[in-house]
Amino acid sequence: MKFRLFLLSLSVSFPLLAQDGNDLAFLTARDAFRAGDRNKLEKATAQLGNHELAPYVENYRLRMWMDQGDAASMRAFLERNDKSYVAEKLRADWIRWLGKRANWSDVEAEYARMLAPEPDVTCYSQQARLARNDKSVLDEAEKLWLTLIEPPEPCRPVIDSLVYGQRVHGEDVWLRARRQLEANRPNASKSTLNYLPDAQMPDGKAFDTAVNNPMGYLARQPANWHASQTGRELAAFAVARLAANDPRVAADELDKLKARLQESEKQWAWSQIGLQGAKRHLPEALGWYASAGKTVLSDEGYQWKVRAALRAQEWGVVLNTIQAMPPTLAAQPEWIYWLGRAFKAGGKTSDADALFGKIAGQANFYGNLADEELGRSIMPPPKAKATTADEQKAARENPGIRRAMAFFRLDMRTEAVKEWNWALRGMDDRELLAAADLAKRNQIWDRAINTADRTKNEHDYSLRFLSPYGDQVRPAAHNQSLDDAWVYGLMRQESRFITNAKSNVGASGLMQLMPATAKWVAKKIGLRDYNHGKVNDTETNVLLGTSYMRLVMENLDNHPVLASAAYNAGPGRAKKWRADRPLEGAIYAETIPFSETRDYVKKVMSNAVYYSTLFNGKPDSLKARLGVVGPKTSDAPKDADLP
Repeated sequence: MKFRLFLLSLSVSFPLLAQDGNDLAFLTARDAFRAGDRNKLEKATAQLGNHELAPYVENYRLRMWMDQGDAASMRAFLERNDKSYVAEKLRADWIRWLGKRANWSDVEAEYARMLAPEPDVTCYSQQARLARNDKSVLDEAEKLWLTLIEPPEPCRPVIDSLVYGQRVHGEDVWLRARRQLEANRPNASKSTLNYLPDAQMPDGKAFDTAVNNPMGYLARQPANWHASQTGRELAAFAVARLAANDPRVAADELDKLKARLQESEKQWAWSQIGLQGAKRHLPEALGWYASAGKTVLSDEGYQWKVRAALRAQEWGVVLNTIQAMPPTLAAQPEWIYWLGRAFKAGGKTSDADALFGKIAGQANFYGNLADEELGRSIMPPPKAKATTADEQKAARENPGIRRAMAFFRLDMRTEAVKEWNWALRGMDDRELLAAADLAKRNQIWDRAINTADRTKNEHDYSLRFLSPYGDQVRPAAHNQSLDDAWVYGLMRQESRFITNAKSNVGASGLMQLMPATAKWVAKKIGLRDYNHGKVNDTETNVLLGTSYMRLVMENLDNHPVLASAAYNAGPGRAKKWRADRPLEGAIYAETIPFSETRDYVKKVMSNAVYYSTLFNGKPDSLKARLGVVGPKTSDAPKDADLP
């Protein structure tokens, strides 16, 4: 509900998970560790007994005593708990500790046992290899040069090695600084420019003015600003920063400067204006991109050029731009699909069908659309046979799942989810289905869904698309004349059916209602005695949420794509993102400027298709649900104050 990062802080009680007598000892140990109280930690440890989370308490003790340098105890713990999540995290912390002390041989030895190292830990390993003059690190560092926009501190020496090894030069430095500025990381961009020779390094104050007051910078440049690359690059930086606020103003300024810029500088500046224009759906965006010539775009730059071309129905530009993308980007389902559509628009049906075939059958937005392009119905695959008693027992007795369940029992949901996800590593389909069923039985709906989502060959879509709270949700949807499949599709995306879900901006409950929205809806529908304390009550939350969905639908042409976008980002934005002419629903969804809302709308609409097939026992059509989004209108909304 409303545009927000989809991060949930949850406190949930599960009816089948009762706390045991040693849970208090664990919580005491955890609190002692957080407070740095070693004596209290030791006392709590003695009272813990054979608790599922005993390895965590031992981990706390080892972390508190790490400065003592007891490597033998550390290694013994890691050996006993090998491949567990708690061992992985402790080993990572130990590598960080060793790396800060330049104990490179131990760093390398421990890094070899890591299963999923984080970037900073990997960089400590690379530092260790540099210390023994392993030149292959430079090849790995070159890959980080453009992709690691804001590197963790341990990665800086690795990147520095490229400069010392003369693997990057002035043009490479400016290219990296440009990418960082495009990603709105001006401080990182400024730091990168320190790699330039002293004579070429821009003045710090000039850089700050160019990025923080670009119009002022351009108005007060010295007469000979274009005589040096530094002067020209900073002018291009200023144009790029202007574009982030007003692409048309930036284009006017670049027109004044372009005769004094070199081709690469000018083309990059045009690409930035094109990028920002595409995000704002400006009709000039493709023209600005065209002025950028063949300059190499960032991943975001390529994607927004395609989106601008989709809105303009310029299928040739769609085709050429996707074909120019880096291979890893072009291999993503959305660009495979749109490249197929571009081939189809050009009459190359067999080429199009070959591309659609690559992603058809995938249970996602573009997999659904590809199926329909090939004339296939969207239906869940055959249901896997029920898990056996032995498979269910193995899930219950899995050590990682047992630790996760203990964390769920203690309402430590963040830790529980990490342990649960780690426990799924390497599981086959049968094991995943048994784990998903265990989560369902304990009403841990989100883990049931996410675990069932991982299966490759055997599937149970009744787990992937759970529909709990049917006694409240389906009657409420019916009362509001809403499609219950769409309501469930939206709820699945909003909260994964966790009743006490709360986002980082305050949205609450199954339907993630913002406080002000809930209050407005309660007043609108005449719900007496409402207060925000009731928002997590399932029946109240569903009543308010479905009422808001109906009001949004009525204000947005009864179009579920617009209404889904409005539910996440607000009705005003959903209306603003329409075009001046009718727009294919899939193109509207793909060209939503907010990445969270764009992903959200796609998933809600695909979810709705699967819920419909499960509820009604017959195929459904995503294309029919997406339909056509009507053009912008000047009609006043029925509820002008609709939040």
